[in-house]
Amino acid sequence: MAGPSSARLQGEAAAFTAALRTLVNNPQFSDVTFVVGPEQQKVFAHRCVLVCRCQAFQGMLCQGPVDSEDSTSSVPPQGPFILGNVQPEVFLTVIEFLYTNSVTLNRHIALEVLTSSVEYGLQDLCKLCVKFIKDTLSIEQVCEALQAVVRTRGFHELSDVVLARVLRSDRLAVDELDLVQAVREWAHVSSAVLERPVSEVAALPVQELRLPLLAPSELATVERHNQQDLLIPMENIAAAWRSHALRKGSGVPSHLCRPRRGTRPRDHHRHLDPHAK
Repeated sequence: MAGPSSARLQGEAAAFTAALRTLVNNPQFSDVTFVVGPEQQKVFAHRCVLVCRCQAFQGMLCQGPVDSEDSTSSVPPQGPFILGNVQPEVFLTVIEFLYTNSVTLNRHIALEVLTSSVEYGLQDLCKLCVKFIKDTLSIEQVCEALQAVVRTRGFHELSDVVLARVLRSDRLAVDELDLVQAVREWAHVSSAVLERPVSEVAALPVQELRLPLLAPSELATVERHNQQDLLIPMENIAAAWRSHALRKGSGVPSHLCRPRRGTRPRDHHRHLDPHAK
């Protein structure tokens, strides 16, 4: 039997990657420039690489439809493109990934690169960042910067055990109301993936939510939302209401009445202090 008349053969990937890495931030043959960060650092790139690798850059850099009624849309934007809210090191890390499909991370930029990967829709980069964070950063270090990632896919992929450990920390730089919403979103994602009720998948993490820290109006809103998905056990909400009625954290574990690093002050917090007179 005759063999195939053609075949696709794979060359050495490392050599290809190394060659493309030489183009990262290389002004030679560059046709697009970004001005990045407060320092207004110039970053040089190649339009064709960015467009074929990232949909977000397609919208920013691509030529519009030829038959568009708006004649200006048929000409690719020339830039330079101003990106004032991202650090140059973080943006260059994203660019490195787009050129080489690999990334160089360190503990100082990993969370910001994760945030950028979500903004640019780069799921593979997001997975690499999450893996790096899980492998190298401590729970406390993650807690300090968790406000940057509570809305990301990486947060939604945390296990219930890991999420509960994170929520136990006093060092979380996130307000309690935002944490309740983040846990609710996490629980709905987990419920859909695991095909289990929201209340079941969230049983462990919700015990770490510090509901007594919420103001009465905020607690009423949480209770109203809870009627729809039963995320939080009713006894937890009742205990929080009791702390308001008695003007102290009576019947509530003391750590659930303790503000975190990122907790916004509320007037009633002084009544939750067990040492207050």
